[in-house]
Amino acid sequence: MAKQQFSAEQHSVRVLKVGERVRHILSELLTRGEVHDETLSAHSVSVTEVRMTPDLKHASVYVKPLLGAEEEAVVKALRTNTAFFQREVAKRLGLKFAPKLQFRPDESFDEADRIEKLLNDPKVARDLGDDEEE
Repeated sequence: MAKQQFSAEQHSVRVLKVGERVRHILSELLTRGEVHDETLSAHSVSVTEVRMTPDLKHASVYVKPLLGAEEEAVVKALRTNTAFFQREVAKRLGLKFAPKLQFRPDESFDEADRIEKLLNDPKVARDLGDDEEE
């Protein structure tokens, strides 16, 4: 049987869809408390993004505990339970290969705060105000 060929656009859409499905599965597992870990049970954890490699064999999972509380402890607990998460994702995803999960703290909120502070700086606000007057 001939191997099905995908265009680059179709391939990237598939990667995004699989990443989103993995995100939903992980969010559901964390929300329902299916992980038997004290640290994870004590915190509400948001899975903000999942980035898949093009071959769908690796996934970077970006997480953020509610209010950013004890982020390091939460990420460590997630990494400790990686085998459980990979097994559950494999079961529910139905792909030939289950992606290897790598949990990382989501830095995007901190970066957004930093940019917001820069934009609110009086010197920057003054420069931005000059453009509006013209």
